[in-house]
Amino acid sequence: MLGSDATDSRRRCVLPFEALPAEVRLLRRAAAAQLSQWGVPVAGDEAQLVVTELATNVIKHVGEGTSATLILEWKRERLRIEMHDKSRSLPALCTAASDAECGRGLHLLGAMAVDWGTAVSVLGKAVWCEIELAPDAACLRMERAIDALENYRQLTGADLHERCEVVLEESAVRLIADLLHWTSARGLDADDVLDRAQMHYEAEAA
Repeated sequence: MLGSDATDSRRRCVLPFEALPAEVRLLRRAAAAQLSQWGVPVAGDEAQLVVTELATNVIKHVGEGTSATLILEWKRERLRIEMHDKSRSLPALCTAASDAECGRGLHLLGAMAVDWGTAVSVLGKAVWCEIELAPDAACLRMERAIDALENYRQLTGADLHERCEVVLEESAVRLIADLLHWTSARGLDADDVLDRAQMHYEAEAA
C-alpha cells in the first residue's frame, strides 16, 4: 500500500486504496506513520483530518469501493495532500446549512489549508491542499538524517523489498557504527564522540 521517494529535499509518498469506510481509518494511520517517519508529526492531526475528509468525499460522491490514491508530499515549509479518483466531476464550494451533516468538507479544507484546489487528470481528478509547517530545527535535522540514511542505504545495497522503516533503522545502526570506525581511525575517542552527540541530542530535545 505504501510507496515513497525523496528528491531535492522533496519527499513524496503514494498510498493507493479502495474507497471503503474501513479503509479510511487505515489510510489515516498510514498517513500519520509516514509523517512521523519524515519527522513532521506536528502536522499529523491536521493531515489526518484532511485525509478523512477527502477519502470520505470519494466514498460519498464517486462511489464506495472505487479505487483512489492519496499522495503526501513534503517540502520544507509545506505539506501537500492530494486525493486522486476516477471521476472527472469537480467538487463545487457551496454554502452548507447550519444544521447540515455534510457539505462542509471543502469549507474545512479552505479553513485549514494555505492553498487548495482541484484539477482534472488523465484518469479522473485530483483534489489537493497544502498545510503550512512552522519552521522547526528538529524537522530540519530529521530531514538531513533521512537524506544521509537514504544515501547510505543505496551505498550498502539494503533490501528494498523490506519495510522502509526497518531498512532505515538498520541503516542507522550501520551508519553510526561506520562513523565510530571513522572517529577511531582519526585517533578520536569513540565513547567521547558518542557522549558529546548524546549531550547535543538531549539539549536540543529539551
